[in-house]
Amino acid sequence: MLMSFEAASKLIEDGKLLHIAGTEDLLKKLPKGKWAGGSTEYFMAKTGGIVSGELLFVTEFPYERFAVESYTVSDIEKVAADAFDNGFSIVIVPFDSAAHKEYAQRAAGFEGMFIKNIVGWVAGMNLRGPGQTPVTVNGLTGEAYTDRAVALHLETPSGKTAGIHIVNIFTPDETSPVIEFSEDGFSVSHCLVDGKETDFAAYIAQNGLDTKLPLVGDYSGNGVNTSFKSVENGAVNFYAPVFNGVKYRMAKGVGDYAEAFQKQLAGICDANAVFSCNCILNFLYGELEGKSIGAFAGPITFGEIAYQLVNQTLVYVTVA
Repeated sequence: MLMSFEAASKLIEDGKLLHIAGTEDLLKKLPKGKWAGGSTEYFMAKTGGIVSGELLFVTEFPYERFAVESYTVSDIEKVAADAFDNGFSIVIVPFDSAAHKEYAQRAAGFEGMFIKNIVGWVAGMNLRGPGQTPVTVNGLTGEAYTDRAVALHLETPSGKTAGIHIVNIFTPDETSPVIEFSEDGFSVSHCLVDGKETDFAAYIAQNGLDTKLPLVGDYSGNGVNTSFKSVENGAVNFYAPVFNGVKYRMAKGVGDYAEAFQKQLAGICDANAVFSCNCILNFLYGELEGKSIGAFAGPITFGEIAYQLVNQTLVYVTVA
């Protein structure tokens, strides 16, 4: 829940086990304790979206066993192997860091990645506030990082099972041509459109593609979004990498974002949800500030993690 710096500090001092999201400045001032966190000024409360540099979003966990670990680009591949067999891990990665790029491009091949429950988010900053740096924080040591991922590994009680869930309001537009890429990466200049080599930036301009809509990749029948970051100087840049061997289509338009989320969330009971996060692009493009999308609350992020990096989704964890 959203709370003041003083209230969050009191929970830490009382020995509570916490996940915390807030500004770089506030996170660095918090006392040491049993917590891990990352930077953002965007939040989804149950009453609606909010932007705040004064509040922190704090999630408390009732578990006995936990670990807080940091990972550099050279050892981030251990994140799933370090996770508890029965439980889940919240991984936080600084936006545009080497660790972010390494995780985004290689996580699917990490040892134990789809055996353990790995969830998390990409830390960011206020897009209108210059001079900020995305950070992650190991609350046990008080160390803040611009270049390391931090994971809060949690063990759930015997008899309880964690599950990771994705709410994706986008589906592939079946009238869109199939788009493929010859190389993996966050930036491309060319692609194959229905098998024909194409200048992708020129194709976007000539066809008036709405880059607020993501590409939807077919991952063994599951649709995974990759969002456009920018098109400049002949390059098309993404918030997550595209991959060789994956067939993509443009997403269908959704109309009213908030309404689309409400429809997706209708019938989903969050009684067992213990953590959730939502994408900054959903927040911005859907104009969600002040709009409620249901009961799910948490940080608004610069990328979501549901095992691998995903975009323009809501991710949540249940324990039952």
